[in-house]
Amino acid sequence: MHPSDLQAQLGQQIALSEWITITQKRVNAFADATGDHQFIHVDPERAAQTPFGGPIAHGFLTLSLLAGELGNAGGRPELSGARMVVNYGLNRVRFVTPVRVGSRIRNRAVLQAVDQGAGYVQLTVLNTIEIEGQDRPAVTAETVMRVYL
Repeated sequence: MHPSDLQAQLGQQIALSEWITITQKRVNAFADATGDHQFIHVDPERAAQTPFGGPIAHGFLTLSLLAGELGNAGGRPELSGARMVVNYGLNRVRFVTPVRVGSRIRNRAVLQAVDQGAGYVQLTVLNTIEIEGQDRPAVTAETVMRVYL
């Protein structure tokens, strides 16, 4: 897609990622990286005794996948002439539904705003991270990214 085509895409879905599986190994690695070893994430036996029925992914793990795997798996628009994409920030994030280990998630991206700058275009995107087989999303997050041309 050419950057000049973006205005016509406002309010439209601009990307849909592939499904990815949330594994206990990934959750444990995130716990190690962040120091958040709360039992609901890393202790399957204790987590099974909670209302979640088993371990759940950290909300921030799910959110962080927007910058990596959910984006790299087709979850962000491909713009011609792009040299790099920089995460500029977040306007709003909500952790709606816990993601149980073993679940599959994907991201649906809807373009909310486009702003041109000197050598870049800034996109505001509403991301809805869906959980396969569930009506409510895991996360909604309005992200702002700059695409340097």
